[in-house]
Amino acid sequence: MTDRGAVIPPDIYDPDVNALRFLAVDAINKAKSGHPGTPLDIAPVIHRLFTAHMRHDPADPDWPDRDRFVLSGGHACMVLYGALHLSGYDVTLADLESFRQLGSRCAGHPERGLLPGIEITTGPLGQGVANAVGMALAERMLAERFNRDGHRIVDHRTWVTCGDGDLMEGVSTEACALAGHLGLGGLILFYDDNNVTLDGPLSWSASEETAARFLGYGWHVVRLDDVDDHAAIDRAFADATARTDQPSLIIGHSHIGIGTPLHDNHKAHGSPIGPQYTAIARELLEWPYPPFDVPSQVYASWRSDVAARAAAHTEWQERFAAYRAAYPEAAAEYDRVTRGRLPEGWAEKLPRFAPGARISTREAGGSVLTAFAERIPELVGGAADVESSTKTRLELPAETAAGIAPDVERAAFAGRTLHFGIREHAMGAMVNGMLAHGGLRPFGATFFCFSDYMRPAVRLSALMQLPAVWVYTHDSIGLGEDGGTHQPVEHLASLRAMPGLRVLRPADANETAQAWRAALEHPGPTALVLCRQDLPVLDPDVVDINGAVIAGGDPGETAAIVATGSEVEIALAARDLLAADGIAARVVSLPSWELFKARPPAERAAVLPPELPTVAVEAAAELGWSAFAQGFVGMHSFGASAPAPELYAHFGITPAAVAAAVRELLS
Repeated sequence: MTDRGAVIPPDIYDPDVNALRFLAVDAINKAKSGHPGTPLDIAPVIHRLFTAHMRHDPADPDWPDRDRFVLSGGHACMVLYGALHLSGYDVTLADLESFRQLGSRCAGHPERGLLPGIEITTGPLGQGVANAVGMALAERMLAERFNRDGHRIVDHRTWVTCGDGDLMEGVSTEACALAGHLGLGGLILFYDDNNVTLDGPLSWSASEETAARFLGYGWHVVRLDDVDDHAAIDRAFADATARTDQPSLIIGHSHIGIGTPLHDNHKAHGSPIGPQYTAIARELLEWPYPPFDVPSQVYASWRSDVAARAAAHTEWQERFAAYRAAYPEAAAEYDRVTRGRLPEGWAEKLPRFAPGARISTREAGGSVLTAFAERIPELVGGAADVESSTKTRLELPAETAAGIAPDVERAAFAGRTLHFGIREHAMGAMVNGMLAHGGLRPFGATFFCFSDYMRPAVRLSALMQLPAVWVYTHDSIGLGEDGGTHQPVEHLASLRAMPGLRVLRPADANETAQAWRAALEHPGPTALVLCRQDLPVLDPDVVDINGAVIAGGDPGETAAIVATGSEVEIALAARDLLAADGIAARVVSLPSWELFKARPPAERAAVLPPELPTVAVEAAAELGWSAFAQGFVGMHSFGASAPAPELYAHFGITPAAVAAAVRELLS
């Protein structure tokens, strides 16, 4: 046996902690894949969090005022899966034994929806930290809206663990800076400071003073010198939770691979430690049990402590009953938003724009957004410091007159407009966190070319099927003089390739109104791609975001032109040129490939007959258009700096070029 001297604190032998350690080690060994080092070193922190500090209820994992927990370093997921199992969630030993296998509920990184208790999908480093900032912001906003004197029905915390990789990624820096600016008390970030990264010692790539960095953000910083000292963990958590006007960072000094020959060695991070080292660890940590054998007294200890934490749920139910009696309308509204239901009749006043005018789809989008926001109080959002250009500021004079601030600011969370700053990375991840929290319907907006900055968050919204609305304006060379750096070319093809994401590029104001309605009805994410330049308003009774014949449909047609967005106007002009030569062509607007493909084959054929030679026109890359057309007029290079009309002529995206392409097909 190991000498229990000063080098190793007695708490390291705690059977409740070691059960968690060895469930992780054994599952990773069995899978022959995984990351054992971090589960070994942060097991004491997770144990104290789940059993002594976090308000959660395994019998009802989704009750609205529970604390949220985010494992930002998702590679350490076995420590979460083990904690859920030991706490009494619907996570079985069989689930743990099937870790990283096809069809297993215990995936290689935590995936929302696979297991109860997983609040959000994590794995791409830094995203979870920013997700947690979004969750904490949602809690503050809902508390401001629903709490009343003597009735605090929204009052929970957001806990998140992370490592050096999370804090190196820029997305966490952006989000943590904003969290400090907003003073998000109730957000507690535990930083596992184990001095290694995957490739080697931390000193190879980092030497900054993390505490100073977070103090500069406006965070409260707590140091935990030994994560194996349970009393010290409890003191650190108590210190952090006492701050209500600042987020808190706990810097916990730990030893990766503790108890194994890979103690403090980066090689413990990303590979199973194997049977030989596991046997040594069992001896050193005094854990004599075979794999996946957990003593009954360990279950009894974990679950009795967790039951005490779950008592907060019963107490909340009693408080909410009193709240409902005192404020029945507010309680009904709280029920509605936390269940994700839009209010009755929210889309009844869908804006209709009269044909004949010219308006950009970004301007139309702003009008539609404001119209819906007046009827959907949970609709909130903002832009990456470009709201004046994306037209996404929520102007609600009635609410302003009632004394509700239009903007979300420090200690003023009742507003509707969020100012993310020049932080697209954080904006995307925070929107995902707000949606995973529940109770709000947020959107995020920026220029389309900068969707690249938030692509990981967009991808995760698609993976989780969160109903995010991503508003992207300045969608093509049509933005003009800003040049190729700001003119998206490949972005439409890129986002259309993403499973689970709807991409809509409306051709006019009325398609934009329909697109916003579809986005809010959709249970998954939607990208609204909008233009800067003015476009003619089409007949609202003709347009259809599922794909529609905008002009034509006559029996004598011999060709079709299909387009999206601002190029529908070009397609209509090309049709007129062809008509002058006796060639009848129809024009089809196809704002969403996903919605069009979802229609029955007969409906698709009625809009875009397969027998008609078809030319597609879009000021973007050609990739993917071969599914709908045999010819293409569009971009084959990056853009340039010039007024928009000159650019369309320069790149050959003109009515004459489209008409010529149709004639070539017919010949």
